[in-house]
Amino acid sequence: MPVLDRNGVAIHYETYGTGPAILLTHGYSASTAMWQPNIEALSAHHTLILWDIRGHGRSAAPDDPALYSREASVADMAALLDHLGVDTAIIGGLSLGGYLSLAFNVAHPERVRALLIFDTGPGYRNPVAREQWNRTAIQSGETHGSTGLRLAARGILTQKDAAVLDSLSGISVPTLVLAGENDTPFLKATQVMGAKIPHARTCLIADAGHTANSDQPDAFNAAVCDFLAGC
Repeated sequence: MPVLDRNGVAIHYETYGTGPAILLTHGYSASTAMWQPNIEALSAHHTLILWDIRGHGRSAAPDDPALYSREASVADMAALLDHLGVDTAIIGGLSLGGYLSLAFNVAHPERVRALLIFDTGPGYRNPVAREQWNRTAIQSGETHGSTGLRLAARGILTQKDAAVLDSLSGISVPTLVLAGENDTPFLKATQVMGAKIPHARTCLIADAGHTANSDQPDAFNAAVCDFLAGC
């Protein structure tokens, strides 16, 4: 089982296929397993890199709350690319994974060839709305028995600023913004990102909800592969 040691925190990862690299990040409380319906299609012409966020899946779940943050997750992504000898990659993910992908682009735009943003929100500028999100995120974490998921909810899923939202108009790479048409809480965010990101392509997957990649894998895979063919 491939593992990257991040200062004592073991980060699980998997690779499939060959070609230009794609780094995909799963959603909160999920793991690399969520991408099973997509691996064959997305690795046909690319090196597909999957990983488990700290506190999730087969990655370590340290007890120290200070080890969970957006910055730590972005640093894990960069370290994983370094470990695999990848200078630039197509960066993407679903829900929290999409948000972290946008945050990665803020921190390391020179390493991003394109963005794949699935069923994701870009955060909040209004502090009241952000605080409401944070309360919901923390409550979600409390419903899980895992210490790692509880700490990840508090440290990674919560938000503290509008840096990601403010970055949208400055994104300079091709971007696919995709969502399930029934993912009602994220449809407005999908529309906003499609309008604000200069080179964005927006796609709604019929008869799909928040996990569009597994709700309608054939349609999802076709949409992503069509986008990748033009990158």
